[in-house]
Amino acid sequence: MDNILSIKIEIKNFNLWYTDFQALIDVNIRIEEKRITAMIGPSGCGKSTLLRAINRMNDTIEGVRVSGEINIDGENIYGKNTDVDFLRRNVGMVFQRPNPFPISIYENVAFGLRVNGIASRKSAIDEIVQQSIESVLLWDDIKHKLKKSALTLTLEQQQRLCIARVIAVKPQIILLDEPCSSLDPVATQRIEELMIQLKDTYTIVIVTHNMQQAARVSRDTAYMLLGELIEFDATEKIFTNPARKETDDYVSGRFG
Repeated sequence: MDNILSIKIEIKNFNLWYTDFQALIDVNIRIEEKRITAMIGPSGCGKSTLLRAINRMNDTIEGVRVSGEINIDGENIYGKNTDVDFLRRNVGMVFQRPNPFPISIYENVAFGLRVNGIASRKSAIDEIVQQSIESVLLWDDIKHKLKKSALTLTLEQQQRLCIARVIAVKPQIILLDEPCSSLDPVATQRIEELMIQLKDTYTIVIVTHNMQQAARVSRDTAYMLLGELIEFDATEKIFTNPARKETDDYVSGRFG
């Protein structure tokens, strides 16, 4: 039996507009900590917009406005006193295509430590860089070439490095926006195995077009359509006995 876990993220009556277009409509979700929650749905359904709303990444887009709440540990991140820089450090994000900085492997991971004032002594930075790279199971492969450009790594290694860069600043939540879309099946499997390992430490929310991936890695799944949350439940139930016909049509391949 699962342990009773606390709610890490609670989304309440959340709406988002891009100027006059409403991309999210009255979304309500409660996400438990230290689990993987997947968001699925056809292209343009709002799942990536919702993911980016959890660390206010949409704030950078002109014309965006929101209503409702997104609470992390009971605090509304859209409150007027929110420190957005701290929020984004606490809620890290990994994108569809690996985006390492065009600098050394070591400096990619150390960058956030210096910018956020987490560590300044070289010995402390060295330790965190090693721990972060070890946590994504990459250390043995690259420990002898930390001074080389991160762009020399394979796509899978680059994506692992991007996850290590997020982990280095000690977030509590990791958002993954289709993190395997540019990877081959073998690399995808390895990233999925990494996600499953990381969930013991982090709350993970993943957007994926790959329903098999959602079924493999997540504990809970949200199905979205045209900006609305159609259904949110345990992943097994979503894929085997959904409550809504729209969900059944999507997961069975009749729609989308």
